[in-house]
Amino acid sequence: MVILDKLQQADYIQLENQYGAHNYHPLPVVLEKGKGVFVYDTDGKEYFDFLSAYSAVNQGHSHPRIIQALIIQAQKFTLSSRAFYNNQLGLYEKFITEYFGYDKVLPMNTGVEAVETAIKLCRKWAYEVKKIKENNAKIVVLDGNFHGRTLAAISASSDPSSYGGFGPLLNGIIRIPYNEIDAFKNIIKDPDIAGFLIEPIQGEAGVVVPDDQYLKECFTLCKSNNILFIADEVQTGIGRTGKMLACDYVNIRPDILILGKALSGGTLPVSAVLADDSIMLCIKPGEHGSTFGGNPLACVVAKEALTVIKDENLTQKAFESGIYFRQMINELIQRYSQIQSVRGKGLLNAIVLEDDRELAWKLCIKMSENGLLAKPTHGHIIRLAPPLCIDKSQLEDSVGIIEKSLRSLI
Repeated sequence: MVILDKLQQADYIQLENQYGAHNYHPLPVVLEKGKGVFVYDTDGKEYFDFLSAYSAVNQGHSHPRIIQALIIQAQKFTLSSRAFYNNQLGLYEKFITEYFGYDKVLPMNTGVEAVETAIKLCRKWAYEVKKIKENNAKIVVLDGNFHGRTLAAISASSDPSSYGGFGPLLNGIIRIPYNEIDAFKNIIKDPDIAGFLIEPIQGEAGVVVPDDQYLKECFTLCKSNNILFIADEVQTGIGRTGKMLACDYVNIRPDILILGKALSGGTLPVSAVLADDSIMLCIKPGEHGSTFGGNPLACVVAKEALTVIKDENLTQKAFESGIYFRQMINELIQRYSQIQSVRGKGLLNAIVLEDDRELAWKLCIKMSENGLLAKPTHGHIIRLAPPLCIDKSQLEDSVGIIEKSLRSLI
């Protein structure tokens, strides 16, 4: 039996394995603290965090302003439900709609809840505004997507590990290849298509960056065919890619914008769906909601998290740091054939290794031993996404750890 006041890292891992569902495969590191770009395990060892909780900690771990805002509000009032008004929600709604330039926001909690909300909103708009016959509305999605793990999200997935064994899946979803404009052109005349759901950069697929022209053409096709362009910027948004939104690289304003993750600076689940009145007001009272969505604690934290992004110029820092990081990785590519390429924008990047799943896992293990945490995705790809506050010398130290770790394996 584990003695609870004398736990070692192996004991914490044993507890999770014994009492938790086995739906994750974590690296064998037990974390207990985070500060800025670093996290610390239960033995006090320091690591560069190059996952940022899947880009939820853009502002850095335990950002003092965000934590202070959370503490002050938590001592006053945390939850009322939407059965009543609260004194923070309207202020937050005004703040975030002006921040991103939309008429309305529908506040939710997790990223996938926001995706579900956007799908429902698109369908409601399809029947009320576009006048598609009831139950006929279709949403176009893309191969390689990751929109979460709910039934709607996995119904959109092309990954058997996401949807296998969970059927029957949701109808009304058309999946086409990513970054292939002709595939979209071939189906665009279907009058029952209501929306086009896209990650401007596919994160879970291995940081797959489409051609700028692809996004522009898809957006133009949506406009000319009365189809809603729905951008899932849960991972790519809020400064991560070196722009406030990844869509900003090509000056696209989505009809529906989905945000999450860094919207709270990694302190609690906060997500949002933004759209203009002509779309958002299709949903009436009683047709959608959330017990925790728009709670006063989340509203205060999200406002501060977004303010920190601008006050600390983190978007521009991500842009500049990303260029420097990829330059350093490209230098490694010249010396190590095991790294095939690096890709990304801002501080959402991935290195593509030779097609060897074992190498990617072993490299992540070795990097953790040397003080840097990252995780493979799709086998031979390692996503590298530190907090946006990382500085030049820390980037250099991090790349040094990557090289040291790789060199020890070959």
